This record gives sequence, C-alpha cells and structure tokens, in this order.
Amino acid sequence: MGSATGSAFDAGTLRRGIEGNTGNTLLSLYADDARIRIVDRVHQPSHPTELHGRVQIAELLDDIYRRDMTHKLEQCVVQGDHAAYSESCEYADGTRVLAESMLTLRDGKIADQLIIQVWDE
Repeated sequence: MGSATGSAFDAGTLRRGIEGNTGNTLLSLYADDARIRIVDRVHQPSHPTELHGRVQIAELLDDIYRRDMTHKLEQCVVQGDHAAYSESCEYADGTRVLAESMLTLRDGKIADQLIIQVWDE
C-alpha cells in the first residue's frame, strides 16, 4: 500500500527546518500524534526523554531555536517509511553537539523519532 508520491517525506524541508531560525518548518513535518525519544548522557536508554504530540514537540523546538547556536543537516537518507539523518550544532561559545535521528514515517510525516545526542563537556 505505500504512500502516494505527493505525500513523500521532503528532505529539502527537513534541511530548511533544521538550518532555519525557528522550529516552525520542522514542526510541519511531524504527525499530530508523533512521538520523540531522546537519549543522551543525562537521559539514558532505559529512561529516555519522551515527547508525545505536536504541542510537546513545539515546546522542545521553541526551546532549541531560542538558543544562540547554529544547526546543520549533515546527511539524510530516506528509504520507504524510514529516514535517518545526522545534525551538527554549535553554540556561540564553541560547544559542539552531534545528533543522530532515526525516523518512522507515515504519509510523509514523522510518526516516531529516536534522537541520540552527544555534546562537548
């Protein structure tokens, strides 16, 4: 049954969203009931941060895009109902962050995302 061509995931929109100045473009890529899990040094695999739905995801994106930092989409691979991408970020003070995301897609929107992130300390 795959998705129609018109509803394919748009990696160009992902790049514009990540590298933009607000989270609005990125938010448009998420399904209404999307889930994000975030694993890092503080939130370990057995207790990830979990966000459910676009309201919580919008709050996360607003927080991220209020910070004094740059974001760059390094690579993105889309295959059927899955996508993966690498993102590098840098704070004004030079602190760097790397994040790897695995996505499950539904009708061209992100339904589920696992983010593994690490930063300079």
